[in-house]
Amino acid sequence: MFLERRHLQSIKAIAEAGNLARAAERLHLTQSALSHQIKTLEHQFEVPLFLRHTKPIRLSPAGHRLLLLADKVLPLMSDTEEELSRMASGELGRLHIAIECHACYEWLMPVLEHFKTRWPGVEIDIKLGLSFDSISALRAGDLDLVISSDPVEGEDLTFTPLFEYEGRLVMSNGHPLAAKTAIEPDDLRTERLITYPVARDRLDVFKHFLSPAGVEPREIRQSDLTAVILLLVASGQGVAALPDWVLLNSPQPSSLTSRPLGSQGLHGTLYAATRRIDGGSQYLSDFSELASQLGPSNSPAAHR
Repeated sequence: MFLERRHLQSIKAIAEAGNLARAAERLHLTQSALSHQIKTLEHQFEVPLFLRHTKPIRLSPAGHRLLLLADKVLPLMSDTEEELSRMASGELGRLHIAIECHACYEWLMPVLEHFKTRWPGVEIDIKLGLSFDSISALRAGDLDLVISSDPVEGEDLTFTPLFEYEGRLVMSNGHPLAAKTAIEPDDLRTERLITYPVARDRLDVFKHFLSPAGVEPREIRQSDLTAVILLLVASGQGVAALPDWVLLNSPQPSSLTSRPLGSQGLHGTLYAATRRIDGGSQYLSDFSELASQLGPSNSPAAHR
């Protein structure tokens, strides 16, 4: 492409100044350098750009066409340069998040409120990462951060620990399993297990508890909403395996109780996965720090 930014700047400067001398001064060029630049353009396109025997100098039709282009392109280039500069400093950016955890919405909203206060220029979008391969989307650049409890190997990714949690079996106070100190896989053979509508290999209770023992619950019922799951459990319509913080922050804790899954408990860690190449991003680091500080394990309810 022959046309460059400097050509458009020169056309605009000459049109505004009315003669080559003042335009050259504005552009910090010598008059001969500016004249040579214009002659090179005219030679390239084989068309005059100015009516040289008029005072002040006037643009030819071809010159007017370049001036229209300059009026459109130069402001866009300046705006883009400013945005790129702000992106480099972290003032502007994009944070597209996938969450591999239904219950995470309970604590993520306050985190995002604090984050938006600190980084108002960062665009945020949230997707439920349980319905697609979020790690592949992160690697492809479609996502910027994945909240996951399943770190994967790869030199291209960084998994930053946010907080630890325990998966527990939640039941109504009057449920027979409430008499036990810990739940074993066989205890769920006769139970209706209420889960999120997620593939079994994405649920800790199956992946790390029931499937290794070869145990299948009597029945499975699914619900998208944590509040609905808790309501069903409280009304004695089943049991649910949920992170420990869900019960701590439940609006109906007096009617619910929980027991550990296995004698050692079912423990996990939630991570923020990012691309290693983005390690210098201040707002990504700040989000992970906020998520850790404001995580459910640090909530007031967790210490009651």
